[in-house]
Amino acid sequence: MKLLLVGLGNIGAEYVHTRHNVGFLVVDYLVAQQKGSFRVGRLAATASFNYNYHQIYMIKPTTYMNDSGKSVRYWLHHLNLPIEQSLTIVDDITLPFGTMRLRSKGSDAGHNGLKSIADALTSDHYPRLRVGIGNDFPKGGLSDFVLGNFNTKELQEIDGHLNRACQISMAWCNGGIVHAMNQFN
Repeated sequence: MKLLLVGLGNIGAEYVHTRHNVGFLVVDYLVAQQKGSFRVGRLAATASFNYNYHQIYMIKPTTYMNDSGKSVRYWLHHLNLPIEQSLTIVDDITLPFGTMRLRSKGSDAGHNGLKSIADALTSDHYPRLRVGIGNDFPKGGLSDFVLGNFNTKELQEIDGHLNRACQISMAWCNGGIVHAMNQFN
């Protein structure tokens, strides 16, 4: 069975370690665990590996966050996968730093990457892993916060959170959304 893990983020060196790139960081961490590497593909950096009789594909859209749906739609079509066989990994300011929520569907909650995917797929019924980045910013400071780098305390904890996000992603790959939600939510 083929599965697709989608890490959301923004391309460019200035965004590499920002909170908004948590989705990229998770799939980067997973690829490193699998001793793989990303290569340039159409509308995304791509990687793949085999896991328990599954072919796992990963993408990091190169379309910027606000146009991620174009990349996701292309790769689902290219791999001939239904939307349910994808898991989108995304940052979430409504969750405390390091908290994670796995959902089988849901609204975009104001997240432009999720909105782009829902628009491109004409559905919000797709699995997603929301990774909490917190919301410690003043009124009007959302953009600076999500596009800012992790602070010192967060950097000390980030590897553990990325590892947990990988465990959740692999549980989803291994047993599906209900299995992974029962195990980790």
